[in-house]
Amino acid sequence: MRAPSVDLYAALYRRDLRLAMRRKADALLPVGFFVIAVALFPLGVGPEPQTLRQIAPGVIWVCALLAAMLSVAQLYTTDYTDGTLEQLMIAGDGALLIAYARAAAHWTLTGLPLVIAAPLFGLMFDLAPASLAVLAATLLLGTPVLSLLGSFGAALTLGLRSGGVLLILIVLPLAVPALIFGTGAVAAVEAGQSAAPHFSLLGALLIGALLALPPATAAALRIAVE
Repeated sequence: MRAPSVDLYAALYRRDLRLAMRRKADALLPVGFFVIAVALFPLGVGPEPQTLRQIAPGVIWVCALLAAMLSVAQLYTTDYTDGTLEQLMIAGDGALLIAYARAAAHWTLTGLPLVIAAPLFGLMFDLAPASLAVLAATLLLGTPVLSLLGSFGAALTLGLRSGGVLLILIVLPLAVPALIFGTGAVAAVEAGQSAAPHFSLLGALLIGALLALPPATAAALRIAVE
């Protein structure tokens, strides 16, 4: 028999996915932004393969970061406004489960499509197959960190005026390490070096984010509803 907390987490996760599917335009906006932004870069910098290979990791990672940030501002706003958030937090560990479930749903809707699409757009930048695989792997490790950071920032600025601007100012600097390690791994492979150190750092960053950010998000949610 599953623990009640597991059932509550699964119910919250499914609820978030269902609500997002009712607003398909909002759910598809980050992916659409990512596709358009990445596709424009080769047109802007020219068709030189060497140049495209050099800028590809940074371009794709920056576009993924900005796309992930598009939808985080409203993660908790609707539930906070109509009182649903306060009701969901009545359970003893409700705030923590909400933080985990909301970040997981955000990654499923935003991060996972970016992981799938990135290698396809990497072909536009003339990346080698090995580099494409590393790019996808770094995004698989790094995009959950972006969702966790976005969830934390959304909770921290919940109910504040101009909260969206403050959220970006909080989250973007914290996301820089993931950006550096992700692009560094691809650059290392392109240079014929091992990407293992970068993967180790990304993995450590993900573990740290999973352990630290949801409790911090839960604390911010409790403060916001009090």
